Amino acid sequence: MVLVLSEDEVGEALDLAGLVDVVGDALVKQAAGDVERPDRPHFAVGAGLDGDDPLGTGIAMPAYVHGDDQYATKLVGVHEGNAERGLPTIHAQIVLADARTGVPEAFMGGTTVTNARTGCIGALAVRELAPEAATLGVLGAGAQARWQTRAIETVASLDDVRVYSPSDSRTACAADLRDEGIPARAVERPSAAVDGADAVVTATTATEPVFPADALAPGAVVVAVGAFTAEMRELDAAVLERAGAVFADVPTEVADTGDLLATDLDAADLVPLGDLLADGYERGSPDEPVVVESVGSATLDAAAGTTVYRRALERGAGTEISL
Repeated sequence: MVLVLSEDEVGEALDLAGLVDVVGDALVKQAAGDVERPDRPHFAVGAGLDGDDPLGTGIAMPAYVHGDDQYATKLVGVHEGNAERGLPTIHAQIVLADARTGVPEAFMGGTTVTNARTGCIGALAVRELAPEAATLGVLGAGAQARWQTRAIETVASLDDVRVYSPSDSRTACAADLRDEGIPARAVERPSAAVDGADAVVTATTATEPVFPADALAPGAVVVAVGAFTAEMRELDAAVLERAGAVFADVPTEVADTGDLLATDLDAADLVPLGDLLADGYERGSPDEPVVVESVGSATLDAAAGTTVYRRALERGAGTEISL
């Protein structure tokens, strides 16, 4: 029997505060080489349906964390034209199979898992590098801006969250977070979000830096999760070049993003985020900024997906079907 979990059922089974440690443990294992994470293929889909051009991109993201009872494959579809259809641009599903036998065990919505495990990157960065953080600047006002803030709030006592986006979405984002008990407010300039903030999150689809480097407070932690291609860029080169350390969830892939390509840094200059979690980090100066860059990893989908699956079983959630 295969357990099918809808996005709503995934959300009900998800414990964000507990997931922070799950994601942290997975990153430590990834840095130590104790995972299987093949290259993720991207392939065009839809050519020949409405003409010769493709209509979207399919992505397969397999991974296995050594010692886990299941391995996972996340299937992702990215279809930019969906906005005109009233549909989300991205759809994701996660398939779990028994690591001993290959027998399929679960099929679940993958969007909530992706959002939550990515949010945990910010929480881990703040927990390890700015545990006393009280002020958070958020650049971006979409789903990931919300998830980063929610996750960070589980590890820090926030008293001021400033949200900036060039559109009115910043107001809605701040209102949603306030409804969850997080002290968020919309601001009208990027510098107003960043100035004096203990931690700064960038969660955008930008192709140019989203805040001026000189607005960054001494010693601030910057968590950049939006740029994952060579064309995408969120950080001014000066932010990265001034940093005492730049941590990355997948250094070889982060090195190919627009943020890093605008600097003289390469993969050898990036520290695996798992090493930070395993060994800690001592700043050379309390005034040096520290940057955490994330492009995402199927390792985290596997770890988070198996955790949600176990909690769903305990709750009796989902629908069992026979294949």
